[in-house]
Amino acid sequence: MIIVMRHSSTDEEIQAVVDRLDERGFGAHVSRGAERTVIGAIGAQEAEKAALADSLKRLPGVEQVVPILKPYKIVSRESHPEAGRVRFGSAEIGGPKVAMIAGPCTIENREMLLETAQAVKAAGASVLRGGAFKPRTSPYDFQGLGEEGLQYLAEAREATGLPILTEARDVQHIEPVARIADAIQIGARNMQNYEVLRAAGQSGKPVLLKRNFSATVEEWLKAAEYIAASGNLDIVLCERGIRTFESAMRNTLDLSAVYVAKRETYLPVVVDPSHATGDFRAVPPMALAAIAAGADGLLIEVHPNPVEALCDGPQQLTPKRFEGLMDEVRKVAEAVGREA
Repeated sequence: MIIVMRHSSTDEEIQAVVDRLDERGFGAHVSRGAERTVIGAIGAQEAEKAALADSLKRLPGVEQVVPILKPYKIVSRESHPEAGRVRFGSAEIGGPKVAMIAGPCTIENREMLLETAQAVKAAGASVLRGGAFKPRTSPYDFQGLGEEGLQYLAEAREATGLPILTEARDVQHIEPVARIADAIQIGARNMQNYEVLRAAGQSGKPVLLKRNFSATVEEWLKAAEYIAASGNLDIVLCERGIRTFESAMRNTLDLSAVYVAKRETYLPVVVDPSHATGDFRAVPPMALAAIAAGADGLLIEVHPNPVEALCDGPQQLTPKRFEGLMDEVRKVAEAVGREA
């Protein structure tokens, strides 16, 4: 349930509600909006909700108590009516500007990463992405450089000023990634790895949560709820294509999920057309369509020489193609009332 405080409620009255919830054994998430403060009561069992609501209604400063029917209570629009914004270092996801997150699928070596970082920065990217720990379908494929790759990312940030995003694929990776990166990516394969979600939620760093290719939107949002329930509300959702009967592309890019996720939650939503299509030729049109559909940002894979890439070369843009895409992104963003 959520407790809506009056516009005139004081900090003491808000704290009294939080204390009452704590006394009854429930968690509380406080969201301060421009007009109202909303407090989410977490952990209330159905049998106790009526008595709890009656108790809370009588506290000073409380305007109303509203039950939340959604299974994703903390991240729902009912708990946070205003669209959220999340910062990855100096970059904002969810504001008027379309965030461009770009970089190689995996960090192969220092020189390649620095070259790519400089190129995407020059073209207008706002965040550098690159995989240090790479989950691969085959155990024989390149698995990433690990902590060595994290050090190269830190060096690239120092050289370009770009915040860095990289994936943690295991609980043991959360600490080193959180120590160095500006934001943690949870990949599609780990979307329902609840221990990883909890650890990411407790890390203190923003989290980008990719949708699993076999997950419904509701399952995706429930996964985000795990992160939020662990104390972290700085979550960005990422649509990266789902598995369907269609085989023309690697996956089917579900742009309707952008609309549904933004209707159901306050969380910013970005789209990864690189993994969705698996084909660099399809990346630009799908990227532009995602902006038109309301996406708050894009994840674009860029490599200096995709033909020689150790991972997912066919879906990666060259720096020159990325620069051309940025020109088109700016036009579409302007057409829908945004900027890039």
